[in-house]
Amino acid sequence: MNKQHINLSESDRKDLESLIATGNHSTRQYKRAIALLELDRGKTFTSVAQTVGVVIQTVSEWAKAYRKSGLDVLQDKPKPGRPTLIDGLSRAKITALACSDPPEGYSQWSLRLLADKAVELEYVESISHTEVGRLLKKTKQNRT
Repeated sequence: MNKQHINLSESDRKDLESLIATGNHSTRQYKRAIALLELDRGKTFTSVAQTVGVVIQTVSEWAKAYRKSGLDVLQDKPKPGRPTLIDGLSRAKITALACSDPPEGYSQWSLRLLADKAVELEYVESISHTEVGRLLKKTKQNRT
């Protein structure tokens, strides 16, 4: 038995069909767009879930979100968690500092020395030696 779980407006339907026809969107957006179009055509949650390769609850949530906020359902929600405090430029400066010659009296940079120097040079307001270690680990530097 087919049910019409959502009723797309004509402009929303055209926008979704246009989105599917172009090739510069994420897979998540394509799946959501296809699901919304299929639901509008009267397909069941089960058949739409099988078509786009997700569970039934996901399709149900997309339908509910569409009824609530329209095509905003195509966009990902902001991810929870602590925001990044050190921007890319500061990371690059700290990495470059680690690759430079150590100060006089030292044979190599220590993490604590790098953290203190980064604050002294005002690359960052504050940074711990453990954060410097994580930052350098991501850049495959081995300065410990």
